[in-house]
Amino acid sequence: MTTLDPRSTALVLIDLMDRIVANPLAPRTGSEVVEASLELAREFRAAGAPVVAVRVERPNVAEQPPGSGLVAEVAAVADEVVVKRSIGAFQGTGLDGLLRARGVETLVFTGIATNLGVESSARAAGDHGYRLLFVEDAMAALTAEEHRASVDLDFPRLGEVVVAADVRLG
Repeated sequence: MTTLDPRSTALVLIDLMDRIVANPLAPRTGSEVVEASLELAREFRAAGAPVVAVRVERPNVAEQPPGSGLVAEVAAVADEVVVKRSIGAFQGTGLDGLLRARGVETLVFTGIATNLGVESSARAAGDHGYRLLFVEDAMAALTAEEHRASVDLDFPRLGEVVVAADVRLG
């Protein structure tokens, strides 16, 4: 069980967008990732901890592809929405300043894809000095192998891998 201080912890939801959630994913579906993320988001909101939803936009195009918005329920629970134009959520987005202004020191990550948007954002967050937690059962990738590589090899070097049931705010 991991108990976190809601005054200094934020939940960061990576790329829970209609077109990304609809992809064939592993080891769980996009819908399962969304539901696990929403459950955590409701707990964070109830405890007064911020929920930040990150979505990607393709740079230098007139229009984004269909389905580029956040899943409606994700947008509804987000305290902040950050738009990125690269794989990671920190480059050129102001995310670090937004988190610092709220006194955040710990980030709890969920999202898609484990090995791309989540891992890239986490590496940058680690460079910024945040404590990192990765909710394994609230993430997916294009393949189970890619997901496992991040969860088993990379994330333990960056922070703590947990499951949703073990995250508590108090």
